[in-house]
Amino acid sequence: MTTRQVEHEITAEAPAATVYRLIAEVENWPRIFPPTIYVDHVERGDADERIRIWATANGEAKSWTSRRTLDADNLRITFRQEVSAPPVAAMGGTWIIEPLSDTRSRIRLLHDYRAVDDDPRSLQWIDQAVDRNSRSELAALKTNVELAEEAGDITFSFEDTVHIAGSAKDAYDFVNDAHLWRERLPHVARVRFEEPAPGLQVLEMDTRAKDGSTHTTKSYRVAFPHHRIAYKQVTLPALMTLHTGIWTFTEQDGGVAATSQHTVVLNTGNIAAVLGPEATVADARAYVQGALSTNSRATLNHAKDYAESRR
Repeated sequence: MTTRQVEHEITAEAPAATVYRLIAEVENWPRIFPPTIYVDHVERGDADERIRIWATANGEAKSWTSRRTLDADNLRITFRQEVSAPPVAAMGGTWIIEPLSDTRSRIRLLHDYRAVDDDPRSLQWIDQAVDRNSRSELAALKTNVELAEEAGDITFSFEDTVHIAGSAKDAYDFVNDAHLWRERLPHVARVRFEEPAPGLQVLEMDTRAKDGSTHTTKSYRVAFPHHRIAYKQVTLPALMTLHTGIWTFTEQDGGVAATSQHTVVLNTGNIAAVLGPEATVADARAYVQGALSTNSRATLNHAKDYAESRR
């Protein structure tokens, strides 16, 4: 079997410990790394953990489980996929963070991998996916650590919650069955929905704004029946460079709390074009939160009507 070994690296104007922490805390990954859709902890120890990752590779959504060993003293994180997704037969590697000074670091990302049946075309596909994703991840990591302080103004999270006198399963089903949203939700004009693997969904839709205009968005969604649906938008409106979210359904006495949580990074370069030359970052935050909350609350209230009608 042919094992390929490759290395990518980048230099960042950030302390090595800061870079290490950002990589170690996998909940950051959908925000930092463009290919990553969602990451979930399967097992978690002091230095060893198992994580499940959903990410795109060459435009295709994939999922796999990896074991990681975290070595904070030496600023190294090793990883190994337990069961790889074809055409990958095996994949592993190491993150190595090297301090160049108190405020500068070299980030090295090593990979080793094999293709199913040693197929040359599969190996070429993996070569391209690893190269594209590694370059994308390192560039995004550099940007995020270098802009960490500035990003405080343009990165924000918020949530909306609706209390439902019904079951979590029925409320979850309403949000999960996005292929029915055009008939069920007035603000949805068009839907294209695929589920290439159980629980992994691709949702593209046109939504109507208050002014009557429509906006096309595409999201990858990861569903955990019947309590959580996480998503990441990959086709974004002009005012955002990132939008991730989680729908959660929590059983309570006599009903369920249904919550829509959003994390957004603003595209400051488009604020003037969209909102006018005098608009500020605060104006853009308010506008984006208002638009997302309006749609989320509309969906949650329709889920409430659906679940309560089925009691």
